[in-house]
Amino acid sequence: MRLCFVLLISLFTSSLVIADPLPSWVDAKSKQSIIEFVETVTDSSGDKFVPVADRIAVFDNDGTLWSEQPVYFQIFYALDRIQRLAKEDPSILTSDALKAANKGDIKAVAAGGMSALTEVINLSHANISVTDFQADVKQWLKTARHPGTGLAYNHMVYQPMLELLSYLRDNDFKTYIVTGGGIHFVRAFAESTYGIPPEQVVGSQLNLAYETSGSSSRMVKKPDIAFVDDGPGKPVAIDIHIGRKPIFAGGNSDGDFQMLEWTSSNKLPNLAMIVHHTDAKREFSYDKKSHIGKLEKGMDQAADRGWLLVDMKNEWKSIYPE
Repeated sequence: MRLCFVLLISLFTSSLVIADPLPSWVDAKSKQSIIEFVETVTDSSGDKFVPVADRIAVFDNDGTLWSEQPVYFQIFYALDRIQRLAKEDPSILTSDALKAANKGDIKAVAAGGMSALTEVINLSHANISVTDFQADVKQWLKTARHPGTGLAYNHMVYQPMLELLSYLRDNDFKTYIVTGGGIHFVRAFAESTYGIPPEQVVGSQLNLAYETSGSSSRMVKKPDIAFVDDGPGKPVAIDIHIGRKPIFAGGNSDGDFQMLEWTSSNKLPNLAMIVHHTDAKREFSYDKKSHIGKLEKGMDQAADRGWLLVDMKNEWKSIYPE
C-alpha cells in the first residue's frame, strides 16, 4: 500500500514538472528559446540567475498582444464615440475630419494627417474624467464588434501571448504593457484581459488636470497629446514609469525597435522578441509595406541582434482563445 502511494505521488509530481507552460506554441525555436531563457534566469544555482526585482518584462499591445488591422482598435472606439456624441449634438462636427469620423470614413481622417487625427482624439477622448472615460471604454468593449471578424475586440487577443504572460508571472516576472495606444484606454481592460493591473500599463497620453468641485475631485482628460509612447519614446517611458531596464521585451513593429534595443542593452541576461504577422488565413499577413504595424528595420536586423522573430503561421497552434 505504501509503495502504491509513493508511486502515485511520484507520477503526480512528474506530471507537474513536465506540464507544458506554452501549449499554444509549436515546439520550435521561439518556444524553446523562451523556456530556456526563463529556466536560466530563474535558476538560483546558475551564473545567469536574475533576482526577482530585476525580472521586468515589457510588451507592446497593438499587434503584439491583440490584433491591430485594419486600423488600431482605439481608432474604432474614437469613431464610434464621435458618432454617439454627434447624435446628441450635431453641432460638434465643426471640421471635415470630424464629419468624416462621424461617417466612419477612416481613409478620409487618415488623409488629413496628424492634425485631423488630433481633432478626432480631442473630441472623443478629452474633456471627460478618467473614471467616466474608462467606464465608456468598458461598455464599448461589451458591444462593439470588429468589422472583419465579427469578434469582440478584447476577444482578438493572442492565446499564445496570454500563455507567455502567465508563464512569466509564474516565474516571478513583473509584466508591463508599453504601448503607443492611450494609457487610459488600455488601462480600462488590461487587468481583466491580460492580468496586468493599471499601474503596470504605460502608454501615450493627453494632457491631464486635477479638478475639484465642492467636496469632490477628479482627474480630467484635456485636449492635445502630452506624450507619444512610441519609437524612442518607449525607453523614455520605461525609465519614467518603471525605473528598471527590462530583461524581456516583446513587440511587433518598428515602433517597438528602441524598446527592444533598450532591453538588449541590459547587462543582465535578456531576450527580445518580435511577433511577425505571417498568417493571412487565421489573422493578417503584413510587415514591410503595412500602413500600420510596419516591420522593416526590426525584421532586417533581428537575426544580427539575436532577437527572436516569431512566425505566427508556423509557430502558433492557435491565434485567438477558444
